Amino acid sequence: MKSIKILMAVVLLLSALLSKAEIKNVSTENVKISGSCALCKEGIETAAFDKNISKASWDRDTKMALVTYDNKKTSIDAVLKKVALAGYDNDSYLAPDDAYAKLADCCKYDRAVKKEVMAEKKMPEHQHEAMASAEKTTPADADPLKPVLDAYYAVKDALVSSDGNTASAKATSLVKAIKAVKMDQLASEQHMVWMKVMKDLDFDADHIAETKEVSHQRDHFSSLSDNMYKLIKSAKPSEPVYYQHCPMAKEGKGANWLSQIPAIKNPYYGAQMLNCGKTTETIK
Repeated sequence: MKSIKILMAVVLLLSALLSKAEIKNVSTENVKISGSCALCKEGIETAAFDKNISKASWDRDTKMALVTYDNKKTSIDAVLKKVALAGYDNDSYLAPDDAYAKLADCCKYDRAVKKEVMAEKKMPEHQHEAMASAEKTTPADADPLKPVLDAYYAVKDALVSSDGNTASAKATSLVKAIKAVKMDQLASEQHMVWMKVMKDLDFDADHIAETKEVSHQRDHFSSLSDNMYKLIKSAKPSEPVYYQHCPMAKEGKGANWLSQIPAIKNPYYGAQMLNCGKTTETIK
């Protein structure tokens, strides 16, 4: 009888240990996540939860969340992206406007942008006039993604010339342009797409920047172009963008690129097959 009790105690102890160790390769981080009520707590923790991979415990008073995750299967960045897509601003991502709008009224926390608008209403008249004058210098329809597209074109042009050194330098500028994008300036659809592709854009641009080998640069340029297409397709660019295709690239599998001109200048073969390809879509 005593041996049975000991065995049961061991089983219970093992069960307890296993339940605590449900997430392996554990990393924990404290991050700020905006919210206002118990319903927010449920929404944030539900968004962060992925069985045996990630979870969060959010405090309503401090607005801080303890995020626990398996660092071999996910990252804090990926967890916070899901939280933002559920409607909650956090240290890494701003929630898309439409996701925030879907929150219950009790969950409508004060956003930083809204605080700035309220502060503007209290400004003296002469400050309003100064701000209005400053705003005239920046077009209302300025495209926050234009620096990224321009930097991408520079990489493309370098590959057309089969110039690995220039492609590397221009890709370094592209990495900086990607990191400089302000998400709060993006329209709702742009914001959603940006959150999905930004890490992959940065990854490919960084790899192009790290090498002078044109063939390796072109491998990454293919996937870079696929994600740029998704992004620009959602952005309604101020000038036409020509989506072009080379059927011979990638050992006959084909590859695409974006161009600022309708003429075919192939970045995958350069002078070898400069005019190989065709325009499959004009984005405007």
